[in-house]
Amino acid sequence: MRMSNLFGQTLREAPSEAQTAGHQLLLRAGFIRQMAAGVFAYLPLAKRSLHKIETILRQEMDAIGGQEVSLPVVLPADIWQESGRWYQIGAEMGRFRDRNERDMVLAMTHEEAVADLVRRDIRSHRQLPALIYQIQTKWRDDPRPRAGLIRVREFTMKDSYSLDTSWEGLEKQYRANYQAYFNIFARCGLPVIAVKADTGMMGGKIAHEFIYLTPIGEDTLILCPHCGYSANRQIARFRKPEPGRGEPEAVEKVATPGVSTIEDLSTFLAMPKSGLAKAVFMTAEIQEGDAIRSQLVFAVVRGDMELNETKLSNAVKARDLHPSTEEEIRAIGAVPGYASPIGVHGALVVVDDLVADSTNLAAGANQSGYHLLNTNFPRDYQADLVTDIAAAQEGYACPQCGNPLDAQRGVETGNIFQLGTRYSSALGCNFQDEHGDIQPVIMGSYGIGVGRLFNCVAEEHHDEHGLQWPITVAPFQVHLIALSGKKDPGATRQQAEWLYTQLLEAGIEVLFDDRDESPGVKFNDADLIGIPIRLTSSERSLAAGGFELKLRSQQERQMVSQAEVVHTVTDLIARLTAAVLAGVHPVAYQD
Repeated sequence: MRMSNLFGQTLREAPSEAQTAGHQLLLRAGFIRQMAAGVFAYLPLAKRSLHKIETILRQEMDAIGGQEVSLPVVLPADIWQESGRWYQIGAEMGRFRDRNERDMVLAMTHEEAVADLVRRDIRSHRQLPALIYQIQTKWRDDPRPRAGLIRVREFTMKDSYSLDTSWEGLEKQYRANYQAYFNIFARCGLPVIAVKADTGMMGGKIAHEFIYLTPIGEDTLILCPHCGYSANRQIARFRKPEPGRGEPEAVEKVATPGVSTIEDLSTFLAMPKSGLAKAVFMTAEIQEGDAIRSQLVFAVVRGDMELNETKLSNAVKARDLHPSTEEEIRAIGAVPGYASPIGVHGALVVVDDLVADSTNLAAGANQSGYHLLNTNFPRDYQADLVTDIAAAQEGYACPQCGNPLDAQRGVETGNIFQLGTRYSSALGCNFQDEHGDIQPVIMGSYGIGVGRLFNCVAEEHHDEHGLQWPITVAPFQVHLIALSGKKDPGATRQQAEWLYTQLLEAGIEVLFDDRDESPGVKFNDADLIGIPIRLTSSERSLAAGGFELKLRSQQERQMVSQAEVVHTVTDLIARLTAAVLAGVHPVAYQD
């Protein structure tokens, strides 16, 4: 490709909407352009890299028995109504009606579509197991798109679906996809870790996320550097401290004027936060058939801990969860800032298991300016549910080995789910087993956001001058620059044209900067675009009988003779590729 013909241009300054280094460089280097919030156009350089990523995806899916399909972006609403997600998913789902007033969906994922396909085509156990996948456009109307392609509304995803006759078969396919995902990310030059995750709106039994650790990430990961325990903070467990149970003492009401926070109460009572009970009010939207009911949830955690909203949402099976209003809190007989479950009515009370095991905690009196000492569960109040609803934090004890946990930020680049019969039962996806009995197909779901992966590679591989693409996903392998000489301007161009032809004939991908620009502009653009190998034709190289060769990742330059240049570049591409592929190896499954 000649840069004089390349659609798009580099920018000297990053547009104001750019939020992260990778996002800025993709815009400046002419890879992407924003069309609307969370909606992007991909220019030729980006499309070449994305095509390489998609090729890697296809190769790894094919290697574990995947078969590629293509499912519609627009789906009938009735299959989403059958699964129940039509009612469970909020405004992020794109809904519209066609000209016949039929409800339709812009697909954000394709579990329902696959289930509908399966119930039409799968009849016998002899047709299973199977693994189908696609690389398809999706739409999720995210209210907070950010960081370029990392959080968008329109996106391309590789989503695959395993179909099995047994849970053992699902486990086998799940582990095969687990390894394939590590292979994919390694081949793209992106370091990731796998952590246990919440199944969320997908439902199912088990889920893992593949996380690129970076400060720009929105996910918080809880990790143990000692035993390897890892989980998304949404579901992370920790070893809770021994509560030090004593004999329950009599409840005592004390005046606490103006003391309405845990911090102030701890100071006022000269009591550690671990001796307090914290009240948190959330309003849950709970699905009951086709109807949705609002329910105030009164959550109680120990004063030195934070509520984990995902754990609470899962515990009460909420479709949505949001903070309660003061009016809602007062309607159950509680007083904001001075609340406890004692004497309230109409609330769903959920108590953290550590609170249930503790004695003599100070809590609100449900009267402004007063608290109660020595409250005890279940003597003084009852709970609808006692379970773990506390959020794991850095420094807490690992649930497996007891050592202090670490917390790091990261971006989810892929996820896998053991769906089980969540969708097959809802949509009637059955097969006849070897005994003639009818059984539901057991499903798994596996996704990688292609654009997000691309953006994460840009975040990982850059310096202060621009991008530094791994050879496996770079838009081109070689950036060839022709500099005009002062003595004989045509000679260096002629030499570069010769090399351009030789490289193309050798099957090497070349971006040829044949523009009439200054050396500074050409070198700056080469650094910005980030192609791994740079070759320069100049008066100096011409005098030396060859070309100047430089790796984007290194400062050193070397002269390569005209006779050896194609062989040298071919060998260098092979070595750079081998260095990336050295990261592909078997990984231990995080159970």
